[in-house]
Amino acid sequence: MDKFFTNAVEISKRICKLKLQKGDKAIDCTMGNGNDTAFLCSLVGENGMVYAFDIQESAVINTTNKLKELNLFNRAKLILDGHENIDKYIKEKVKLIIFNLGYLPKGNHEITTKKETTIKALKKSLNLLELNGIILLVVYKGHENGMEEKKALDEFTLNLNQKEYTVVNISFTNQINNPPELICIEKICN
Repeated sequence: MDKFFTNAVEISKRICKLKLQKGDKAIDCTMGNGNDTAFLCSLVGENGMVYAFDIQESAVINTTNKLKELNLFNRAKLILDGHENIDKYIKEKVKLIIFNLGYLPKGNHEITTKKETTIKALKKSLNLLELNGIILLVVYKGHENGMEEKKALDEFTLNLNQKEYTVVNISFTNQINNPPELICIEKICN
């Protein structure tokens, strides 16, 4: 039997599979090398759409190549901009928004997501979320900016109105080396 609680990334993928249906719209706020973008594109199907953001041109190039290789490019809109500008590009409601915070794997580890822009993006994401939609934040706290980002996210989500949102924080308390945590926000009221 498969382990259910493997890590934050795998749990977030299980949630995506349960939540997204063909024709849905989703946002990948941290495109990276395109793994989450491709995964979301496979879930939303030909009539769905995935918007993906990154500030690094290499991320857009890597993701473009991955999506073309998998024949998924027509299901995505790749945006070379920070996720804090999400409202400039997306006006419609979406079912799911995912953030995989930290730095680009195999990229420059000096370029990381930051608490200020992540909180700004999260606030705007809440407005784009449809009823019963979900925001998933995979938080890597094993580096300086990551720990600051985690603290800011904890403070922000702690103050979300419980009549409008349900917030769940999944952490692996018996693992070493600061394993990533998963924060889930579900919109339960308009």
